[in-house]
Amino acid sequence: MNSPIGVLKLTSDDYHLKSISFDAEISGEPAEFTEVLSLAQKQLEEYFSGTRRQFDLPLDPDGTDFQQKVWKQLSEVPYGSTMSYIEIARGLNAESSSRAVGMANGRNPIPVIIPCHRIIGHNGKLTGYAGGLERKKWLLLHEQQNSENNQLF
Repeated sequence: MNSPIGVLKLTSDDYHLKSISFDAEISGEPAEFTEVLSLAQKQLEEYFSGTRRQFDLPLDPDGTDFQQKVWKQLSEVPYGSTMSYIEIARGLNAESSSRAVGMANGRNPIPVIIPCHRIIGHNGKLTGYAGGLERKKWLLLHEQQNSENNQLF
């Protein structure tokens, strides 16, 4: 799908969204367009237009138990807010694991919907993002402009 942050490739099984990839190429219609892909595209379009703040989709990202726990924590960071890697680690009762949290954050297979872009350095600076820092900045500014919270980073 086309989006303000580039072409996104969405994948699913019959029932769950599995991944979103950046820098995809549009190559005609997909072989099979599942109901969950239609719903995900609709909700992403609403998010990018500023009318959706929460996603309501069946997700099934592939990852380790620790990654799954990190991604669950990421999903609880509110729209228009940010948290640091250390805050996510503390939320998992694993304060010494902020680097592992960063690694799990970087391997998030469903960016935007699992909002890894909302995680920043403890000093308030933007840090790495699998989709590139320009996309991360765009997503954070987009949420800031469509939120009551006026101070993201």
